[in-house]
Amino acid sequence: MSITLRFCGAARTVTGSCYLFETRNGRFLVDCGLFQGQKTLKELNYGAFPFRASAVDAVLLTHAHIDHSGLLPKLLRDGFQGPIFATRGTIDLCSYMLPDAGSIQESEVAMLNRRNVARGRPEVSPIYTQADAIASLQLFRPVDYETWTNVIPGVRARYWNAGHLLGSASIEIEIAGEGRSASALRVLASGDIGPDEKLLQPNPEAPSHFDYVICESTYGDRIREATSSQLRHERLAAEVNAAAAARGALVIPAFAVERTQELIVDLIDLMARGAIPAAPIFLDSPLAIRATEVFRRHAASLDEDVDIERLLSSPHLRFTETVEESKAIAKLSGFHIIIAASGMCDAGRIRHHLKRWLCRSNGTVLLVGYQAQGTLGRFLQEGATSVRIMGDEIRVKARIRRIDDYSGHADANELARWIAARRPIERGLFLAHGEETAIAALAERISGGVLPAAKIFQPVLDDIYELAAASPTPLDAKHRRRLEPEAVVKLDWHNDMSKLILDINERIETAADARARSVIVRRLRRALDETDRDKRP
Repeated sequence: MSITLRFCGAARTVTGSCYLFETRNGRFLVDCGLFQGQKTLKELNYGAFPFRASAVDAVLLTHAHIDHSGLLPKLLRDGFQGPIFATRGTIDLCSYMLPDAGSIQESEVAMLNRRNVARGRPEVSPIYTQADAIASLQLFRPVDYETWTNVIPGVRARYWNAGHLLGSASIEIEIAGEGRSASALRVLASGDIGPDEKLLQPNPEAPSHFDYVICESTYGDRIREATSSQLRHERLAAEVNAAAAARGALVIPAFAVERTQELIVDLIDLMARGAIPAAPIFLDSPLAIRATEVFRRHAASLDEDVDIERLLSSPHLRFTETVEESKAIAKLSGFHIIIAASGMCDAGRIRHHLKRWLCRSNGTVLLVGYQAQGTLGRFLQEGATSVRIMGDEIRVKARIRRIDDYSGHADANELARWIAARRPIERGLFLAHGEETAIAALAERISGGVLPAAKIFQPVLDDIYELAAASPTPLDAKHRRRLEPEAVVKLDWHNDMSKLILDINERIETAADARARSVIVRRLRRALDETDRDKRP
């Protein structure tokens, strides 16, 4: 019997979650997510899948975040016609998130094509359209937590609350063995694991005793400060009060789903208690507004100690759905709060607010979530003094602040405890959904004490393993790789180019006089000419 697992995404990178299982009876995916971050990775979204979409029989979806669900419409467009199994919370969120993603892709490609026409370059097509996304919703099939569901012949799955997001799940998979006496192969795909003390969501759950576990490693190299609801409130209040004292806007790039709702709940609560000044909170994201309504509908499944309905109905909360309403925020002066997507600052309305406020010393940008390598949010987090937004260079004068209390991911200690609770893990643990340093750090943390090092595997993109043997056997995937491993883990030339342009502009602007500027330009020209000479035969 052959059972193979291919890591088609989220391998040495945090986005693009997609794992292909092949059994004697068929093929199924766990997740089918969009790649985000550096352009080299994002270009994979436009290319062909590393499998035939029409040959996939089913999809098991862990949760609604776009890096896990965002290529499902493309999968359908390329020939997939099977069921997509997901919890009801995930289905409700995807019903807004996927059409929104399709709409964003259409509008961003239209903007890009206008530039391409002006530059004499060929036009491009969106990864998929809003119509594709709406069509994909017809394939979703609801599942209940802790209830077995037949996936394909010989394969069944059971969903467990992962504590990460409304509807999020870790998925227990059983693949039947050959013959009556053969035992089933048991696999657990973690999805994204929520942290302890997470607002709105319960602690993650899952059973134990597996042959294989695939575990996320997003924060495998980070240990957060101890937190509680009181400490979270105190830290948020300190940041808000400092921003208010500066008399400018507090701009919060936030993921439209869950992170935004958690922030709103805490901000309104702090205002009600007088811990921070009352001020308008602009929720400037149509998707986040619709997701907030989903949270209202699912209030019974959330933390019973939080009055979701009251807090999400506060008069301080202003919904800005239209472009005109969004633009009107720019007319405000003084302290106000803007929450807008995307959380990594690479798309959506947040870019317009950052263009307005990053260059102002009285502005504050508060990062509250994971910032993937190569994203604008990551550059701000790492202290960039200048950034490029939609082709414009912006000097960073605003205060860039960060708090981890709203992260949706378990930290290194919590991941180690979660893995330990899944033991015995008989054949192997695959560490995925993390950057190279995070995966290596988590592997070192758990090797020996939690699992023998020989049972811990760190796959790279497009690695294939045979699972039916006593231990996972890597199969030759060299001819199938879409990217070399180093291209996945390093910043690409697009990032280098952007930084070079910023550095050149800064050197020229800070040069002593016109003569010094001319010297810089001549040296750059000389370097380019030498490169041209090197190319000549």
